[in-house]
Amino acid sequence: MASRSPKKSAPLTFDLPLGLITKIKAARKSRGLKSASEVVRLAIEGFDFEACRPSREPHRQISVRVAAPQRAMLKRYARGKDTSVGELLRLALEGLPVNPPRAARRS
Repeated sequence: MASRSPKKSAPLTFDLPLGLITKIKAARKSRGLKSASEVVRLAIEGFDFEACRPSREPHRQISVRVAAPQRAMLKRYARGKDTSVGELLRLALEGLPVNPPRAARRS
């Protein structure tokens, strides 16, 4: 029976904002590290995961109806801005005032 030895390392792929990529490069240079992997391992070793409180707002999926021209416009902007329709909708909803001006209120 062959014994399995644990792998020393394994690839881990994840998305980062460009600002963190820049921070990784700066940390590599200032600390004399050879790779981004070394920076990530250092960050993992020094971080208190027990005490951290990720600030993720819970999401819930909803379905709505929009007119065909609005849907086409959303898709066009999403392609042009290299983002998702969902992200554009979130931005539009975040920018919507909760209390509209008196003249814009519906009866």
